[in-house]
Amino acid sequence: MSAQPVPRLSPEEYLAQDRAAEYRSEYLDGETYAMSGGTFAHAVLSGRMVTELNIALAGRNCRVANSDARVRINERTYVYPDASVVCGKAQTEGADILLNPVVVCEVLSDSTERFDRGLKFARYRRLESLQEYVLISQTAPVVEVFQRQKDASWQLREYRGLASAAQLNSLGVSIPLSSLYQDVEVSDAEAE
Repeated sequence: MSAQPVPRLSPEEYLAQDRAAEYRSEYLDGETYAMSGGTFAHAVLSGRMVTELNIALAGRNCRVANSDARVRINERTYVYPDASVVCGKAQTEGADILLNPVVVCEVLSDSTERFDRGLKFARYRRLESLQEYVLISQTAPVVEVFQRQKDASWQLREYRGLASAAQLNSLGVSIPLSSLYQDVEVSDAEAE
């Protein structure tokens, strides 16, 4: 039995399909990738990051979105980050696509870590507005912050252990890992 090729979708076909679908999918170069259900820890960590960012940014001209916000990186890439932040005027395409996030956060999982660190990060780097890309571990209190430098390179800062706090310089905020990982079963020893 031969495998049938999966037809590629145009961006317009993807958007129509995704908007009508019961489950979301991401879109890269004509192919769609279903968003699988995450673990309880994944849901808690992404929710906590949204909460911590909202608290830290209260009274400022920034808005935090959860994983329901679709982000367009370019005309061939649409993704759903676990959290995103836009400051100033949000640039949107229609009512459901954000074009100019300043910060994007992804909670890592076994099934997505290679993609989040590789191709997805490579695509995110194309967003001129993006200043920081945040990766959050599910297994240990570890947060990695990639920050765009003036020369367009990216610098990694790693925050390990419950006593540390992730610095998001583009937003001028600090996220205590003890708050982010509160009641999430992780091994602090694995962070060392």
